[in-house]
Amino acid sequence: MVRWEPGAPQRLQRAALALFAARGFEQTTAAEIAQSVGLTERTFFRHFTDKREVLFHGQERLVQAFVEGVQAAPPDAAPIEIVAAALRSGADFFTDEQRPHSRTRQTIIDRNPALQERELHKLATLGATLADALRARGVGDLTADLAAQTGMTVFAISFARWIREGEERPLEAIETDVLAELRALTA
Repeated sequence: MVRWEPGAPQRLQRAALALFAARGFEQTTAAEIAQSVGLTERTFFRHFTDKREVLFHGQERLVQAFVEGVQAAPPDAAPIEIVAAALRSGADFFTDEQRPHSRTRQTIIDRNPALQERELHKLATLGATLADALRARGVGDLTADLAAQTGMTVFAISFARWIREGEERPLEAIETDVLAELRALTA
């Protein structure tokens, strides 16, 4: 077994995604994922608590990107503009190189109710963190909750469009269009 090669978590993630896509999430074991890249099952569990976490690894960085966007917004920005800044910051997390990975990942999640639930939990956590960051800027409770949940809706709709086959626009451009549509809807 090759244990010294760098990038074990990334190699495990790529292997897991390929195996989940080919064989199904439930039919793939952590041991098989590890073996496919020349590692042991024990090494797999050093990096991930379970095979679900392979699909959700990196969530902390996305949350941090949203929080940094809130913190970087101008001091006098309206709550929805602060959310727009958070969305722009989070969009940097999703590069064109990541789009094929994100498409495959979402297909795997869409086929498994337990993974769908985990994805919804991830979005709820992101929304709660965004609301807390808005409150830390002095935005009132109701406004913070409403703005954060609106931001999560914009993010979810934009992300679903970003991973569609044939879509080539950056996530930030799609988010801008969705926000413009929201503003027109509420005008």
